[in-house]
Amino acid sequence: MLKHRGFPGRLPGTDFQFTIRRANPKGATPLIRRERFRDRKPADRRADAAFVQALWEHFGDQPFERGNLDAGRLSWLLGREVVAAEDPFDSQSYEALLRLDITAAKAAFPDAFDGTEAGE
Repeated sequence: MLKHRGFPGRLPGTDFQFTIRRANPKGATPLIRRERFRDRKPADRRADAAFVQALWEHFGDQPFERGNLDAGRLSWLLGREVVAAEDPFDSQSYEALLRLDITAAKAAFPDAFDGTEAGE
């Protein structure tokens, strides 16, 4: 499992996890598209926005390996802001390639891109 060095481990001051420490010996947790409803808590929306911002700053529009990124957090964005970068896509692989859909991410989380450039 690739560990993304320099990627934030969690949303500061919260228990919203962005990365995992070690690989699950039984295999990676499958990524599934989770539905985001309008009545989600503001803290959940802040965590999603911070995660998108971290993805943008760390990877930009380039494909990235799932590695140690948290399956739960990725699942909230999968199929919208985070899309598969390979075909076929294995949702249960730590080596699966993903990509940030910049257009969708900017539409959903415009504040995550204010004044930031990829790779900063």
